Amino acid sequence: MSDELCRKLGYQFKQPKILKTALTHRSFSDENNERLEFLGDSIVNFIIAEVLYHRFPQAQEGALSRWRATLINRDTLGDLGRGFDLGRYLFLGPGELKSGGSERQSILSCAMEAIIGAVYLDNGFEAARECILRWYDSLINSLTKASSHKDPKTTLQEYLQSQHMSLPIYEVQSVEGESHQQIFIVSCSVENITEKTLGKGTSRRRAEQDAAEAMLGILKK
Repeated sequence: MSDELCRKLGYQFKQPKILKTALTHRSFSDENNERLEFLGDSIVNFIIAEVLYHRFPQAQEGALSRWRATLINRDTLGDLGRGFDLGRYLFLGPGELKSGGSERQSILSCAMEAIIGAVYLDNGFEAARECILRWYDSLINSLTKASSHKDPKTTLQEYLQSQHMSLPIYEVQSVEGESHQQIFIVSCSVENITEKTLGKGTSRRRAEQDAAEAMLGILKK
């Protein structure tokens, strides 16, 4: 199965054992992927920061930070892992297996960072850089200098501040579905605006963004 995953990743490990460690959750063994995750997190942050720095020479620090946060977070890394069908290859303890841990965004994102750390230890920085740039290619190309790429929550906050209004309040209204396939329903309310908006997403963050976008639609009518 490791060869199958390597084909999907586009990288063949010289040391198969390090890949197994990267795929091992702490619920399965004391020899798990947490240290590799720590390493991979630093590597992917540096490489994406470097790419953004050179790709957008006119962008200010704030914009670069927002773009990096958009590219490197639990949801994005988890989606990358899901694209490789990573859950099939994870080593999980019985409890995590039973609760659907192989599809949980947090576990998938941590495993992706661990794999990045594993590639670095297996074959050096350039190998890790090549993998990250290939995996992130379409996401990086989606960024353009013509757009500020502010997410809806940031845009809403800045709009309210410009109008001297209070900041929005987000509240989780409900969480639906099984633990590994949860859907969050979040409300967004603004002082002196009678209508609340609702957002839905596979994470609280995504639901808040959805609710913020809906509130922007009301405020800018």
